[in-house]
Amino acid sequence: MANSPQAKKRARQNEARFQINKARRSRIRTYLRRVEEAIASGDKDAATAALRAAQPELMRGVTKGVFHKNTAARKMSRLSSRVKALG
Repeated sequence: MANSPQAKKRARQNEARFQINKARRSRIRTYLRRVEEAIASGDKDAATAALRAAQPELMRGVTKGVFHKNTAARKMSRLSSRVKALG
């Protein structure tokens, strides 16, 4: 357990950041799931629209430190190649 005032404050800050990051990660996963569902349904227009909506969310996750930039780039690359293969 944190004893010093500084350690107590860091514990509070860590918990607050954890909640924010958790919400952002969940939001990004939702966008990615929508792309996956559109690909599974075979609807290229819906998949393209979902991918366009997911891209800024994913990149925002990178700037906020939730994902590594290479992870986001890999996810976008794989999804976009699967959307492109539709149709």
